[in-house]
Amino acid sequence: MEKIRTRFAPSPTGKMHIGNLRTALYAYLIAKHEKGDFLLRIEDTDQERLVEGALETIYQTLQSAHLVHDEGPDKGGQVGPYIQSERQKEGVYLHYAKELVEKKEAYYCFCSQERLDSLKTKIGDKEVFLYDKHCLSLSEQEIQTLLSKKVPYVIRQNNPTEGETVFHDEIYGEISVENKELDDMVLIKSDGYPTYNFANVVDDHLMGISHVVRGNEYLSSSPKYNRLYEAFGWKVPVYIHCPLITNEEHKKLSKRSGHSSYEDLLEQGFLPETIINFVALLGWSPASNQEIFSLEELIQQFDYRQMSKSPAVFDVQKLKWMNGEYIKNMNKERYYFYALPYVKEAVHRPLNLHAIADLVQTRVEIFPDIIEKIDFFDELPVYDVSLYTHKKMKTTTELSLLILKEVYPLLERLDNYDVESLSACISEYVQEKAYKNGQVLWPLRTAVSGKAMTPAGAYEMMEILGKEESLQRIRKGIELLTAI
Repeated sequence: MEKIRTRFAPSPTGKMHIGNLRTALYAYLIAKHEKGDFLLRIEDTDQERLVEGALETIYQTLQSAHLVHDEGPDKGGQVGPYIQSERQKEGVYLHYAKELVEKKEAYYCFCSQERLDSLKTKIGDKEVFLYDKHCLSLSEQEIQTLLSKKVPYVIRQNNPTEGETVFHDEIYGEISVENKELDDMVLIKSDGYPTYNFANVVDDHLMGISHVVRGNEYLSSSPKYNRLYEAFGWKVPVYIHCPLITNEEHKKLSKRSGHSSYEDLLEQGFLPETIINFVALLGWSPASNQEIFSLEELIQQFDYRQMSKSPAVFDVQKLKWMNGEYIKNMNKERYYFYALPYVKEAVHRPLNLHAIADLVQTRVEIFPDIIEKIDFFDELPVYDVSLYTHKKMKTTTELSLLILKEVYPLLERLDNYDVESLSACISEYVQEKAYKNGQVLWPLRTAVSGKAMTPAGAYEMMEILGKEESLQRIRKGIELLTAI
């Protein structure tokens, strides 16, 4: 059986879009599921769109996501160079384009921009361009004369105008296109660089790529790719076109959404493994109902035949839920690594920050959520005394004031402010007064936090705050309730 070889071929034009990350992930999983090779190739033929630092972003993203490539610009391999501009300097693309010219499968085009613009027509709201094969009729002598005069030219693919081209996609099945709809696309641009489409085909063949994974926006280009493979007499790879990714309004996921790139999601407090797990499910459904996958589990279970044709919806709430599940199951050392920067941002007092972080590990979905859940440790917020009223526990502001006044001297006499000692002290008071636990703990928790929702009970919070700060906050509660 032929060894499976896939590739991820991004252009260094900025942040890693989620669609590109999914392409990389699926290409990686397809290769690794069959113990094949996963290659990284940099497609920088569009020199005008290159962004400084974007190549480093590609490396960092793949490393962070643990999508380790077997061959690439930074690792080498038997089929380099792995950067298209370097291959272009070696004359690889021009060589193959000229081979197609000799086979009459391509031709030189010397048309001016003005003439090309005149061929554009409007169909509805869309501007459509279809080249009219004007330069195909040039004689060999005319071509040589124009070349000797250094007249700017491109090399175009010579597609038939009759019949149809049929190609197979693993997800979308057999697709046929009438040849009259195929434009004679440019293979070599006037600057000598290959177009994306042409370089793609040449490189995939020379690098032995067996399976091509890409977004379904390239479905319409596939007939032109196939005609190039056939013109060269090369084997056509297996095509796997991934479905569109949309937002919750079923519109294409755009940069304006705020979560369209891998970097955006990391900055928002999502874990790399969460993002990979979530992205794997954007268009692929496992055979089971399992939703949480390690990368190793994805490698074992991923079958591209289970991919969907329908657009995949980027559900932010599901992503947050999934991230919360990963946070809950993190080991303490790694959890602290991610959580402590947010704890330090919220709390500037000399308190036990690790203990504060522990309180919220099972209560947050993304790390920035930590701040609003623990900020009361730093400073008691301004709060409304209505918080002391709890109908279910039959706790009123009057009862709360009475309880706080009665427990204050008990807590003042307490030497140890650990959870066990605090619990023993308050439990004795509850039994003596025949209260329910909640009736006493509600005003106590409100007084020390100033919040309706807290990440822990009164005892845990008081242990972290310490005796002096806890008593000061209870005094503040008595003061507020007395002033009603």
